[in-house]
Amino acid sequence: MNHTTRLALAVSLGAAQQAVASGFIDDSKASLDLRNFYYNQDTRNAKAPTDKEWGQAFMFNYQSGFTEGTVGLGVDVQQWYGLRLDASGRSGKKGEDITPGSVFPLDDGKAAQDFSKTGVTGKMRIAQTQLKVGSMMPKLPVLTTEDGRLLPQTFRGYQVDSKDFKDFNLVAGKIEQVLDRNSSNGQGMSIAGANDPIKGKDSNQFYYGGVDYTVSKQLQLQYYYANLENFYQQHFLGLVHNWQLPVGQLKSDLRYFYSTSDGKNGSASGRQEGYVSAGYYAPGVNTGKVDNRLWSAMFTYSLSGHSLGLGYQKTTGESDFPHINQGQGRSLYLITNSQSLKFVNAGEQATVGTYAYDFASLGIPGLRSSVTYIHGTHIQTATRDNSEWERDIRLDYVIPTGTLKGLGFTWRGAVMRGNDTADKDETRLIVSYSVPLM
Repeated sequence: MNHTTRLALAVSLGAAQQAVASGFIDDSKASLDLRNFYYNQDTRNAKAPTDKEWGQAFMFNYQSGFTEGTVGLGVDVQQWYGLRLDASGRSGKKGEDITPGSVFPLDDGKAAQDFSKTGVTGKMRIAQTQLKVGSMMPKLPVLTTEDGRLLPQTFRGYQVDSKDFKDFNLVAGKIEQVLDRNSSNGQGMSIAGANDPIKGKDSNQFYYGGVDYTVSKQLQLQYYYANLENFYQQHFLGLVHNWQLPVGQLKSDLRYFYSTSDGKNGSASGRQEGYVSAGYYAPGVNTGKVDNRLWSAMFTYSLSGHSLGLGYQKTTGESDFPHINQGQGRSLYLITNSQSLKFVNAGEQATVGTYAYDFASLGIPGLRSSVTYIHGTHIQTATRDNSEWERDIRLDYVIPTGTLKGLGFTWRGAVMRGNDTADKDETRLIVSYSVPLM
């Protein structure tokens, strides 16, 4: 048991000792979330079996209120369990293959029959400031939990969140471990280039902090800083503006990341140890050193259930865009965060087009659809500039009323093609339902 977990349990014990106090129990809520997940990925241009995995998830979530007094204590508890229903694309994997499947971890060279993980978070509140210690699922520009499979990715660490200053939301924290979406075990964090499961390097020190400033109902400004020790430092600036037009609404979303090396990644000897980043480098010059700038602009026009978006993203520098990446899936705060590809290679320029429709405008509440196309070019390699593209189609329906209110159905289809990546067709089918327990 690491010290973060011990501290979370200590805070939880203190809360439990005061559990009789009004608020802790009265404001508690619990649910059992059910998710049936089918995944099918067909690699078209390589000799690889189709990856087919199907499972059922049971996710218990308890959130307490806070005890009374100046200092309020509370505890959140999560228990996730994933059961394999089929894994025809992974069940025969044996020998030296140590790569987990997209949904299930490996057990003796085969897809595991089941897996689980537990999250405990102790929390403390003073006025509008909260401290959380233990299991975390952050949704920040510099770190975002990935939840695109059977069970979500989680982290272990600390976070302070304060809303004591009007119009400002302040956040600061430290992450020590990540539990991937297809793993029960915590591990250190790494980036692409250093995330080899055997020879790779990692870090247990990820620090972050930032502020969201609500200038008005239409305008929000953001600044965040992140540091993965011995890998990279990163600054983020963001602007979101919503403009109510005479007909419809226009949303502008501007983002900029500035990333440089940190610690061992900044020295030739450290990079020789394995603290390196993926990217394209001039021969013999700072090979593996983090050096990246990424900016993007996205504009979305909405009217009567329709929304049409156009965007552009560009990276400069010799390295890929650095981010927490264990090689088992990640979610990024980027306009190119698509179903599979992320479009963050060194030198890459990506154009984004999206269209979405909410069928409530036609009298069918709960039904939504969207299509996204992203085309990336100028990916730097030793011989030429490569390109890649992805087309995503999504259809969601949530039953709005009646006995089965809240039962959700999702179909997600993706097609990926490129010069330096495998050509793949991917399908995901998801059925979800949340049962309130208290």
